[in-house]
Amino acid sequence: MTAALTTALMGRLRSADIGSRALRSAGIMIAGFGASQLLRLGSNLLLTRLLFPEAFGIMAIIMVVMMGLNMFSDVGLTPAIMQSRRGDDPAFLDTAWTIQIGRGIALWLVALALAAPAAQWYDEPMLAHYLSVAAFALVINGFNPTRLDTAHRHLRAGRVTLIELSTQATQLVVGLVLAWAWGSVWALVASGLAGALAQLVYLNLFLPGPRNRLRFERSAASELVHFGKWIFLSTVAGFAVAQGDRLIIGSYLSLSEFGIYNIGLFLATFPVMLGHMVTRRVLIPVYRDSPPGRSRADFMRLRRLRMLASAGLLAATCALGLLGDWLIGVMYDARYAAAGGVVVLVALLQIPVLIGITYDQALLASGRSRGFFALQALRAVLTLAGLAGGLVWAGLWGGLLGQGAAQILAYPLLVALARRERAWDPLHDLVFAAAGLLLAALCLWVNWPAIMALDTLGRS
Repeated sequence: MTAALTTALMGRLRSADIGSRALRSAGIMIAGFGASQLLRLGSNLLLTRLLFPEAFGIMAIIMVVMMGLNMFSDVGLTPAIMQSRRGDDPAFLDTAWTIQIGRGIALWLVALALAAPAAQWYDEPMLAHYLSVAAFALVINGFNPTRLDTAHRHLRAGRVTLIELSTQATQLVVGLVLAWAWGSVWALVASGLAGALAQLVYLNLFLPGPRNRLRFERSAASELVHFGKWIFLSTVAGFAVAQGDRLIIGSYLSLSEFGIYNIGLFLATFPVMLGHMVTRRVLIPVYRDSPPGRSRADFMRLRRLRMLASAGLLAATCALGLLGDWLIGVMYDARYAAAGGVVVLVALLQIPVLIGITYDQALLASGRSRGFFALQALRAVLTLAGLAGGLVWAGLWGGLLGQGAAQILAYPLLVALARRERAWDPLHDLVFAAAGLLLAALCLWVNWPAIMALDTLGRS
């Protein structure tokens, strides 16, 4: 019986249909993501012994600024290539690459202009120098070939995953060596540049496909801009959703406390990061080639994929919610003890996000980027309001609760948009909402003292 099941499973995975290709790609991505997070965790553990909490707070601010620049200028080149009928046309790809290069250079110039104001805002003079140098990675990233987007378009995850792991390993080694030699934030800045350069080199050497050249075709640019205008606005709103806590909480905590907060955030957001990566790279091709409204078989195929993904993500989230405080105590020294409560609470507040994480890609796959923007805009308004109001009401844990409530309040619009694409699955949502509530209650009961200890984080 076991041999027969194994044979059937292997045959299913070798199949060329869209569901099997999605499962293969998702499996490779999950394995790669797990390896990536193990590398990241190992690096984090070693760096916390070579550096100091303030270094991680400063680097978190730098990453927020760089991610903000990226998101505030995102014109949706990757999803445009993944969903467009011209996604394999060299002229279309070269035009996208040319736009990408110009965008990278422009972002670096903006970062230079923002460096001094950011240093003044956070009362950290050296931040201006760190940010000016670190942001040059945006220029390097601009030259990444569109072969990467083409690989995602066709669900070819194997080589891309190996390149991503090699890039991360290179950055890790450089960071550790420089942290040991310098003992300063400059080690983290330099390792970021080394990682960006390594990615560019590895993509060009090891990812097959035609090389890009500078080219600007008016019709291709018009299609990219038409699709990307709503993606641009969506990513502006998405920045508030994804980074709003760092912006608002970063000004509420001291740099040392902010570094501790980010240690906890790193562990707690592992499942949702995995979920976003897999759904973004896998579900656009699935929705594009197998829309759920076309037939019952297509809908059921998506249900199976969705159930499998949600079960795994919920299990990982609740494991962190249950063991997060203990993990911090085992892996980090006493300076980082308060991060345990952050892991537990943030992990549990991701449950509403994970339940609806597979729906919004249906909008992008069908080209309805305007609806995607409406959803992200609502999430942004609710997130910022919840964070600010919660901090005033009850300090750090209140701000985190407000952020979690924002995701629940945005759910009705998510359902309305998913129903328009015939992608909503109420059975899935009901099952995982009930399971999530029960598991969250258990995690809170076990770790209540750690959550209450979050009151120790905050400006006096």
